[in-house]
Amino acid sequence: MADESTPKAPAEKQPADKAAKPDQPPAKAPAKAKKAKPPKLEDKPFAEFIEQHFLPAVKTALAKEEGLDDLQISFETQPINVIGVDKDSYPQVIGRWDQGKRQFNIAFLEESITGPKIYSFATNGATPSTIEQFMGDERRITLDLMVLYVLRRLKGQKWLKGN
Repeated sequence: MADESTPKAPAEKQPADKAAKPDQPPAKAPAKAKKAKPPKLEDKPFAEFIEQHFLPAVKTALAKEEGLDDLQISFETQPINVIGVDKDSYPQVIGRWDQGKRQFNIAFLEESITGPKIYSFATNGATPSTIEQFMGDERRITLDLMVLYVLRRLKGQKWLKGN
């Protein structure tokens, strides 16, 4: 009986459309058309990416950051010039400086920046005697990361200033 004696507050009236659909959010304006993003540099065709983006980026990084003014860098398809390796031809980035006394090669075993890559180096015009995996653990390959790995590898060789 106590419930009957307590006056109840009158229920507030809501508009009919809100009362019928209380969980519906208010209507939104139509979505604007999204601008198409240009493709990532890394999605460009392999040869175009290497020639137009990777080579200039490596040359700039080595010239500006490391002071290599006589760097000659090229992209060629040729056999891997390492003692004991088969003579199949692969696309390679070849960098030379110090009047040809120092050379590094990055060979792409597939025509893709995400495929397996190997690194070799030589001094004084000698034939490289070892090859090493290059960027083997990286899942996501970007231009900046590739350039960083080249710099890191050359610094590890103690070929750049400041070592």
